[in-house]
Amino acid sequence: MPIKNRFADMLPEITGWRHHLHENPELLYEVHETAAFVADRLRDFGVDEVVTGVGRTGVVGIIRGKNTRSGRAIGLRADMDALPIHEATGLPYASKVAGKMHACGHDGHTAMLLGAAKYLSETRNFDGTVVLIFQPAEEGGAGAKAMIDDGLFDRFPVDEIYGIHNAPGIPVGTFVTRPGPLQASSDDFEIIVRGKGGHAAEPHRAIDTTLVAAHLLIVLHSIVSRNVDPLKRVVLTVGTFSTDSGASNIIPDEARMRGTVRTLDPEYRAIAEARVREVATHTAAAFGASAEVIWDPGYPVTINDPQGAARAVDAARAVARDVIDDADPIMPSEDFSYMLEKVPGAYVFMGNGDTPMCHHPQYIFDDEAIPYGCSFFAELVAQRLPTA
Repeated sequence: MPIKNRFADMLPEITGWRHHLHENPELLYEVHETAAFVADRLRDFGVDEVVTGVGRTGVVGIIRGKNTRSGRAIGLRADMDALPIHEATGLPYASKVAGKMHACGHDGHTAMLLGAAKYLSETRNFDGTVVLIFQPAEEGGAGAKAMIDDGLFDRFPVDEIYGIHNAPGIPVGTFVTRPGPLQASSDDFEIIVRGKGGHAAEPHRAIDTTLVAAHLLIVLHSIVSRNVDPLKRVVLTVGTFSTDSGASNIIPDEARMRGTVRTLDPEYRAIAEARVREVATHTAAAFGASAEVIWDPGYPVTINDPQGAARAVDAARAVARDVIDDADPIMPSEDFSYMLEKVPGAYVFMGNGDTPMCHHPQYIFDDEAIPYGCSFFAELVAQRLPTA
């Protein structure tokens, strides 16, 4: 079954919205102009309620169906923020803001949800309530959590929730998802090794933090190979290593390393943190040094509710060229995970064609994907909030 004809007709208008957003990217919670643009469009569509400032700069729109006797509500979410990247696409509508770019397609996500909002406001051919969630700060700022902490689901309760992310390398018109874990959790850590500095010619008078940290670096990587079930997915990477000395003849007092841990299993997320702390403490102690571990929890595992994933697949099959319902999980993280911890639902990838990957300065959102995303959102509402 093809995309909804109304969205094909609306494509030039929705594309115009996206290009405007692309030209004017904003970061994290500083999406003031983007949020104002979204709120203005929602009011123009005749959305029943438009609430701004949720989770600092998030926007929520409420659309009620021709009747609401079912008492049910469905949430549809799009992220609004851009990335600190210098755009290199050469597009006529390229970013006008130096060092900022919509390099992950959030301009497209926002435009697609706006398109669905306009259609649903026009038709209202459903029984219940649609809650439109336009979220700031997905790119590292945990905007989803901020909206939840600001009472998102208390003020605007929903029975289920869905989101879309574009996927370069997958054909336009193809939808991809899976039940269960879809994207990994992401936690960062810093380890500070403290010893006793000294002259490089007299190492016996010092506690060599470089040597301690080098041993620790090796042992840390044994956590995945020796503490994790081989059938589970955990990635541990140390990305930086430094000392407080810049000279070759000095044994430094202090060495630091920073890394990240990613996993698809909440149990192993906790195990990884515990083992990093234990390994760091005991390895340092074996050399007479000490180690401080600073753990920075990031986004949780994105886990699709099995029923939510099945419902998303049903909606996608009604509008897509192809649907893959058993995709392999991936290790990047996503803060829609916070919403899925509170409300059952699913996250879905939508093909963006043969383009550079997300977070690349030459990434381009394919406007031909827009009708598919809009149709998916509208079809979810039609299927989940059917009229009698």
